[in-house]
Amino acid sequence: MKDLLNDLKQDLPAGLVVFLVALPLCLGIALASGAPLFSGVIAGIIGGIVVAIASGSPVSVSGPAAGLTVIVLNSIQQLGSYELFLLAVVIAGIMQVVLGYLKAGIIGHYFPSSVIKGMLAAIGLILVFKQIPHALGYDKDSEGDFVFVQVDGENTFSEILNALNFLQPGAIIIATLSLLILIAWDKPFFKRYTFFKFVPGALVVVALGVGLNEFFKVAFPVLALENDHLVKLPVASSVNEFIGQFTLPDFSGFSNYNVYIIAFTIAIVASLESLLSVEAADKLDPYKRNTPTNRELKAQGLGNIISGLIGGLPLTAVIVRSSANINSGAKTKKSAIIHGLFLLISVVGFASLLNKIPLACLAAVLLMVGYKLAKLSLFKSMYALGWEQFVPFVVTIVAILFSDLLKGIGIGMAVSIFFILRNNYKRAYYFMKEKRSEGETITIQLVEDVTFINKGVITLTLDKLPLNSNVIIDGTKSHNIDLDVLEIIHNFRETAVLRGIKLELKGIPAFKGVAGH
Repeated sequence: MKDLLNDLKQDLPAGLVVFLVALPLCLGIALASGAPLFSGVIAGIIGGIVVAIASGSPVSVSGPAAGLTVIVLNSIQQLGSYELFLLAVVIAGIMQVVLGYLKAGIIGHYFPSSVIKGMLAAIGLILVFKQIPHALGYDKDSEGDFVFVQVDGENTFSEILNALNFLQPGAIIIATLSLLILIAWDKPFFKRYTFFKFVPGALVVVALGVGLNEFFKVAFPVLALENDHLVKLPVASSVNEFIGQFTLPDFSGFSNYNVYIIAFTIAIVASLESLLSVEAADKLDPYKRNTPTNRELKAQGLGNIISGLIGGLPLTAVIVRSSANINSGAKTKKSAIIHGLFLLISVVGFASLLNKIPLACLAAVLLMVGYKLAKLSLFKSMYALGWEQFVPFVVTIVAILFSDLLKGIGIGMAVSIFFILRNNYKRAYYFMKEKRSEGETITIQLVEDVTFINKGVITLTLDKLPLNSNVIIDGTKSHNIDLDVLEIIHNFRETAVLRGIKLELKGIPAFKGVAGH
């Protein structure tokens, strides 16, 4: 009981902050996806409660993902009905559960650290760039539209330029004061007091935003923000109207080939995004815990099955919510569950009150989340690791900024693999010269794993060995020597005699493709 109370001291405030971050994102992603607004909230609730309980991750938070908006939008248009799309979501969830049992989660361990850190920094920068217009009172683009080329035809940077032509003084005042409060809230001086430790700064700025805007309506109407600049949570006037916001899948679509194509696409993309997000969340986790990835796929699959059955969007683990959770001091998965419960309670009983929240104050919260993900210190630390880490890191950031998450990750992975191959090419062996009684001896000590990638450098090295030299090729420490490399070595054995080279092979297996061996 004592441990539970200690956890709640950190998890309750964190869950509240994640709820405030998640609410506009759930609505914005639904809007950007061309789906009913309530579908985003459903996915947020299921991700917060069901997935969090089933998952083994202590800090990641799931919900509707910005990375799926284009897929969802195109899929609904292709299938012709939202109900058919929901069936695809259910089938995608089943596929994810199967992938979990097939242990496909192992893929999550093969993303290079430089790419994961680049993804975190890119998401941080995207949050900053995307929230600037909202902080200035320009709310034409939905909160969940994170791709470079937006749904409205603008891009990330042209949206900022447009915002400068439509400044809302009221929003700027609210956003500026909110940022100042959030910055002060993190200072060690304030953290000495219990109030500042337990009450999240995000809650204070939301209360400030609502209060200021209500004050503007009375005292300075010219500064007041209207509905277009406030949260837009669907409000049900009766129980029947609330129940009517849930949508059932169209099960007659089981014979529709396109449903399965879309389901497969959602399953693969959602699984990759989830694995990337939990890997990134583990890196941010101050306790350095590791998420069981196969269990994560099963949890995400269960979440998508339930979300699809009751009218929700497909969901994934999401790094924006997860980083907000970690930065707010979350200790266990209870914070994610609390955020889901807050979403549920809000749509049931407090929708009208929440619709008074200005997007400008929520923009300030997300700006702080973005800043913490893309701190200058991260760039400095990656640069200090050398070009082999820094280049994939920067390429990943740029690629994500100008495309979307998965394309950017793919480009970053390609660059990272190039450097891995380049290193393997260069590090096939150790080259040593030593004086012996019979003269100078050259030893080529092969590394543990010699692959076909190393063919080129080994061939060049053997070709450049001096005439009439003593050479030892030592493979005793190698666990694996590729057949292509063995062929080169044994071919060299045949030609070494012609060059007057006295050759000794240690631990080099025979190669049947060469005559006489």
